[in-house]
Amino acid sequence: MSTVATPSRIQDILHQWTITDEHSGVSTGTEWGKGTGERLTSRSPVDGAVIGVVRGASRAEYDQAVAKAQEAFSVWRTWPAPKRGEVVRQIAEELRAHKADLGKLVSYEMGKSYQEGLGEVQEMIDICDFAVGLSRQLHGLTMHSERPDHRMYEQWHPIGLVGIITAFNFPVAVWSWNTALAWVAGDVCLWKPSEKTPFCSLACQRIVAAVFARNGVPEGVSTIINGGREVGEWMANDTRIPLVSATGSTRMGKAVGAAVGQRLGRSLLELGGNNAIIISDKADLDIALRAALFGAVGTAGQRCTTTRRLIIHQDVYAAFRQKLTKAYGQLRIGDPLNEKNHVGPLIDTQAVDLYTKALEAAKAQGGSVLVEGGVLSGEGYESGCYVKPAIVEARPDMPIVQDETFAPILYLLTYAGDITAAIAIQNGVKQGLSSSLMTMDLREMERFLGAAGSDCGIANVNIGTSGAEIGGAFGGEKETGGGRESGSDAWKAYMRRQTNTINYGSQLPLAQGIKFDL
Repeated sequence: MSTVATPSRIQDILHQWTITDEHSGVSTGTEWGKGTGERLTSRSPVDGAVIGVVRGASRAEYDQAVAKAQEAFSVWRTWPAPKRGEVVRQIAEELRAHKADLGKLVSYEMGKSYQEGLGEVQEMIDICDFAVGLSRQLHGLTMHSERPDHRMYEQWHPIGLVGIITAFNFPVAVWSWNTALAWVAGDVCLWKPSEKTPFCSLACQRIVAAVFARNGVPEGVSTIINGGREVGEWMANDTRIPLVSATGSTRMGKAVGAAVGQRLGRSLLELGGNNAIIISDKADLDIALRAALFGAVGTAGQRCTTTRRLIIHQDVYAAFRQKLTKAYGQLRIGDPLNEKNHVGPLIDTQAVDLYTKALEAAKAQGGSVLVEGGVLSGEGYESGCYVKPAIVEARPDMPIVQDETFAPILYLLTYAGDITAAIAIQNGVKQGLSSSLMTMDLREMERFLGAAGSDCGIANVNIGTSGAEIGGAFGGEKETGGGRESGSDAWKAYMRRQTNTINYGSQLPLAQGIKFDL
């Protein structure tokens, strides 16, 4: 049974969290500021309707929010980590209760399919569950001292205020990847959401604030500061914020990294991707087809892990091309809240313009269009944000292939010989986020995963480039930024390491045998 949401239904969803058509976008918890800064109009790419207006923060309101967060940190860091974990556990339960509504809001405000909206909320639940267990495992090492009657160990302490800058394509999940870990670590979080999806941030703050209020969590542990680019610049240059986690374009990440680095702060950058699937002549082509199709058109090509390049062995190129073009012919494009559709809209008409220009550039640079793209119009496409997923036969050295276009454009490339040639093509771009190899050959797999193989932060075999699991660290190399979020030991980014040495003896041996006549 399909589910279709109308603007009035979205307003009903917002009403349960007392989010009005014009709402303050500055909050330190249950308290909401006036929001006297920039007016942010949220317009759904689904149908072009205005969801509402959010008032961003002025500089004075930003400073007040940071001061409140500093006060909250002085208390929150003293809570035992398992107690902080219990609060995060309750957040997961609230997210389960609101999964359908929050998923629908994500879908309507951002434009991804309802199934993907639900999946994004599930990611929030999963990272909370991960963080709950982590709250009892924030452990350091013990080391043997070279000095008699001494003990050495290390421990981890909260780092303080964590600034979080997120992008429109995952308007809630990426925030939760950071906050769930930071909160159990004892940090407080200041969130600057994308100005394109402000109502998703308001809903998240309402859900979290209710849990925090029940548990006596101080105001300021969770803070949202909506606004434009200037809010991100305030965070990046603010010495009161020791860590800034930023997700978005490489251009944005370079600016944030430079500003934070100049003041010797820490930055966690998760930026662009130009991800490739290598399809070997030893691949299962049916598995490869499913991986390539979802990787290329999921979220209308607006994931940082979207598959943008297929590097196909020349011996299976013709057969795979035929399978792929047939599959593209079966894609249904339309309202993402209708579960029968596969592809929703791009985020806005600016993204549509970039999509159109990229296709024009691909043709001008010698690419051959295999599946024609284009902007859709007419009934159901009134927002002007719906486009056709396109396929272009191209060369690796084409400038447009080297860049990331945040849209459903897939480039087909070929290689000959062994897997080494394909790996060289895959690695021959500036980005290094996600990669995948389709093969049934063990030797090819090991070469791809070895030190001379994929240079990406994520390297998969017989699955696509998207769909990372919570348990693994997420992020990439080169112009992807080098940051890691989510699972594994990514929690260490949100804490500071301290080495401790205890002398329990009656003497104080000094280094290099130095002695004082005392």
